[in-house]
Amino acid sequence: MKTFNLTTARKQASKIGVNVKKSTRKGKKLDVYDSKCNYLKSIGDINYQDFTVHKDPIRRQRYKKRFEKTRHIKGTASYFADKILW
Repeated sequence: MKTFNLTTARKQASKIGVNVKKSTRKGKKLDVYDSKCNYLKSIGDINYQDFTVHKDPIRRQRYKKRFEKTRHIKGTASYFADKILW
């Protein structure tokens, strides 16, 4: 089962000025780095699909509602996941 699309994730990451690579942390999809290659956060659970794969608008809406409180705070894992994966 495909859990994320790296090409799409890289395009989305470039829009907010960060870079992404496959995560080195167990159970995570992506590691987020700033423009100077400093590690910022690990995002996404490898066991679940995200919007880059399933394209289901209802699942996307539920995700955004579930993380409404933290997804607008720059620098949080929720912020990066929202902008890159959802």
